[in-house]
Amino acid sequence: MSKITCVVEDTLPIDRNLKNAHGVSFWIETGSKSILFDTGPDADLLAHNLAVLDLDIHRLDALALSHAHYDHTGGIAAVLPYRMGLPIFANPDIFQPRYSLRNGDYQSIGFSYTDEKLVRKNNLKLSDQPNQIAPGLWTSGEINERPEPMGDSDHHFIRKGCSWIHDPYRDDMSLVLETDAGLVLICGCCHAGLLNTLLLVKKKFDRPIQIVMGGTHLVSADNQQLEHVISILQENYPETLFYLNHCTGETAISKLLNAFGERVKCFPAGSILEVTP
Repeated sequence: MSKITCVVEDTLPIDRNLKNAHGVSFWIETGSKSILFDTGPDADLLAHNLAVLDLDIHRLDALALSHAHYDHTGGIAAVLPYRMGLPIFANPDIFQPRYSLRNGDYQSIGFSYTDEKLVRKNNLKLSDQPNQIAPGLWTSGEINERPEPMGDSDHHFIRKGCSWIHDPYRDDMSLVLETDAGLVLICGCCHAGLLNTLLLVKKKFDRPIQIVMGGTHLVSADNQQLEHVISILQENYPETLFYLNHCTGETAISKLLNAFGERVKCFPAGSILEVTP
């Protein structure tokens, strides 16, 4: 049995002792291994929620990061000082400085300098290809084929030479958990696009996708895009279950619920999903 616990998420949690914040973090137990996927935005909040959920960072076998944005990496200081040498799985572009343009000002939204130093002192496992974290648990690798819309934001930028360009989100990745019934796709933010991520996972792993969970960045999709996403999901993933949170957005979740009924559920902090290996 594999177990996935949502540790940090935007909405009000199931347990009132837990705290919510804009960001996401999952604790994944598979076999004898425990893996943390993303860290939420704040170290104190992550440490608090881990304690409430009785999850001990000293049990961690690995850390995986979906991408560099602060709402997924900001809590990293709650882990690394106590688990130096921990394997950290991410895309090689994870340290690219990233910015948000707000009121004419480019504000850093990636790793802070301290966090980057902490990460670089550990056992980095950087790859743009699928990378095995534990038996049956993989990174997706880089989602470099993107025929479908991305989960992007107009105000996200990186610096290239002397120019500012829209962030291509090369660092965006998800996790893939193998089970007898099919694959569980665990998304951090899906900036590369949910449909693009599904296409890559289907191609690389050649197994049916049983469950999609996490943040899918449909919050920025307009009605036409949402209708397109729903149409493709209906056609190509007719039996897939969805456990959605973070940047999926209330409008998208509502439309998906209307389209797929009980196949769609929200997954706030404190939620637990158990799947048979």
